[in-house]
Amino acid sequence: MTRESGKSRHVTHRRIKNNRLAATGRHWAFAALTASPGAHAHCNRRRRHGDHYHAALRNLFNRMLGQLHHCLATHQSFDETIAFNRPTCSPLTAAA
Repeated sequence: MTRESGKSRHVTHRRIKNNRLAATGRHWAFAALTASPGAHAHCNRRRRHGDHYHAALRNLFNRMLGQLHHCLATHQSFDETIAFNRPTCSPLTAAA
């Protein structure tokens, strides 16, 4: 977003989020920590790699939202073993 007057120009990045979706996501991810071993392992892995607690929880919510979208788009049931299965090798190694 650019705001200009006669003497100055100020360019900022506009951040918008749906507060209700964000709050629901925090509750959903927090509840998944105790109910899902895969979600708990994912959150712990993110914490070990340097994410703070809330950043790891946000990442878990984003991942679960992507999984929900995939299940709805492909008409599949959710399977935790597939959803939180870690790849055996990194994508960069697989491409080589």
